[in-house]
Amino acid sequence: MAWQGWPSSWLWVASCGLLLLVLVLLASPSSCRAQRTLRSLFMARSKRLLFRIGYSLYTRTWLGYLFYRQQLRRARNRYPKGHSRTQPRLFNGVKVLPIPVLSDNYSYLIIDTQARLAVAVDPSDPQAVQASIEKEGVNLVAILCTHKHWDHSGGNRDLSRLHQDCRVYGSPQDGIPYLTHPLCDQDVVSVGRLQIQALATPGHTQGHLVYLLDGEPYKGPSCLFSGDLLFLSGCGRTFEGTAETMLSSLDTVLGLGDDTLLWPGHEYAEENLGFAGVVEPENLARERKMQWVQRQRLERRSTCPSTLGEERSYNPFLRTHCLVLQEALGPGPGPTGDNGYSRAQLLEKLRQLKDLHKSK
Repeated sequence: MAWQGWPSSWLWVASCGLLLLVLVLLASPSSCRAQRTLRSLFMARSKRLLFRIGYSLYTRTWLGYLFYRQQLRRARNRYPKGHSRTQPRLFNGVKVLPIPVLSDNYSYLIIDTQARLAVAVDPSDPQAVQASIEKEGVNLVAILCTHKHWDHSGGNRDLSRLHQDCRVYGSPQDGIPYLTHPLCDQDVVSVGRLQIQALATPGHTQGHLVYLLDGEPYKGPSCLFSGDLLFLSGCGRTFEGTAETMLSSLDTVLGLGDDTLLWPGHEYAEENLGFAGVVEPENLARERKMQWVQRQRLERRSTCPSTLGEERSYNPFLRTHCLVLQEALGPGPGPTGDNGYSRAQLLEKLRQLKDLHKSK
């Protein structure tokens, strides 16, 4: 089965291309430099091809589901009480409950405490989410799925079967399992006094959505459930788009208020802030946040939520407009090095550096 958005002959053409590259390498001159160059090119292209094949298998075949089930079993054995200790946030009749699942994911319950109605966001471990539903004594009426990846959508089937009136929301472009109610950009889901708007943020996947809980009805801060678009001091990988696509999606988030609470899909805070320190070592806001995060993680406490105001001050992926990042990354990609980076090029460069930093 071809990967979505690619021609049906993609795998055949790519395989032939790799075979041709191997033949060229084998027939290359005896020059060591030529051999090293061709070998490096071959390895780079091979890695990209293998990744695309693996990603296609993960997202479009039953092998992805089996891999998710294996992740789930391992995480339950390793973290029987969850990977982190979380604290709910209670506002005027609204409760946000983070649920640690898998090895570093977060699912969420958004609860109308007066009506005893709940919405689940990205319920990847149905057992953990159901336990929280029963503990809170609420009725699950909706699932909001940010995207199709199994570590965010794996619990849709079991929970929708347990709660027969439960609706499963998400993007129709993303192939979300057990989707019943497709959403478009800026559609609003209403549950009790909860007003939750879907915002299209493609890049990580073609149909990625984030969900914005409006704070006005309960006179509190709005809450952004960002899935794999935005993390504390980081952003998601661009699997199904370009740097320009991801930048546009991040700009959508940048348009929200500073007091908006950020509830991300993963616990990546310490690692992300470490990389931000490489890029901006003199950023005092980052240093203060890192000290707080390290204290939290020593006790396995969750680091969410942060606020968008905080993220603007230290998250390099939200600071592509800042001159300090331009200077930190050195000369631009132009022939003389003085043309500077576009914001999309800066975003892509940051991602490359982040991958190198992680591999060390």
